[in-house]
This record gives sequence, C-alpha cells and structure tokens, in this order.
Amino acid sequence: MSKEEEIYLTNEGLEEIKKELDYLKTEKRPEVIEALKEARALGDLSENAEYDAARSEQTEVEARIAELEKMVEKAVIIKESSKNKVSIGSKIKIEYVDDKEVETYTIVGTNEANAFENKISNESPLVKAILGKKKGDIATVLCDAGNYDVKIIDIL
Repeated sequence: MSKEEEIYLTNEGLEEIKKELDYLKTEKRPEVIEALKEARALGDLSENAEYDAARSEQTEVEARIAELEKMVEKAVIIKESSKNKVSIGSKIKIEYVDDKEVETYTIVGTNEANAFENKISNESPLVKAILGKKKGDIATVLCDAGNYDVKIIDIL
C-alpha cells in the first residue's frame, strides 16, 4: 500500500468508522430498500417523488458505505508515539513564537482531525513542519497566509 493510500486512524477512530458502517449496513440500507419498495408500489415511476427521493438516499447510503469500507481497508492504526520526537499520534504543546501563545494539539490522520478538539491533521502545514522535531526545537511553518515559527514546548 502506498503512502497516499494509507489512512491514519486511532483505535477509537477506527471503531467509530466500524460502528457507522455497521449501522448503515444493518439498519439504514434495509430502511432505504423498504422505502424503495413502497415508492415503487405507488405506480408510475416517471413522476414519483417518493421513488426519486428513495433512489437518491440509496445512492448516498451506498456511497458512504463504500467510502467507509475503503477507510477500514486502508487503515493504519496510530501506535503509541515516542515522547522523544513529534510523530503521528503525538500530543504536543507548542508556542507560537511571535505572540507567545501556547496550544496543545494531538496529531491524527485527516479523517479524525477536529479543530474543536485540538486534533490536527498529519497533512497540515503545522504538522509537516514539526514532524520528527524534538522538545525545544523551533520550526518554521510554511503556509499561504505567511510563514511563522513555533517552538515545541513538550511532547506529552
């Protein structure tokens, strides 16, 4: 599997995906199939809004199932990270050098990234700049809005 195909997930993230996949396959898919049967029974399919809506929902459900199955197939579980250098799975405390603001983040794969939980993607400019760095290192983050420096305060 090439690096582009790998999908980095924590164990918790993989379990959430499996839970959604199970729900879609065991509950949602049969519900949509039943809605299609009922809409077909109404007659003329060319002007049947219920049928069109059910087909549209079926397309969405099947696409999401395929997407989740691909994620499970290509999942690479993030192992417990080293406290010596920044890696995927690390929880880090950094200082933005210019304004001395300190933030704590957890580095996760793109599918689990969530700004509200301070979970940042391994593909973000910030993480790309600090991967492999050690406590006390300063890294320059390259981004379109302008470059900035961060200092790694701690790897938790």
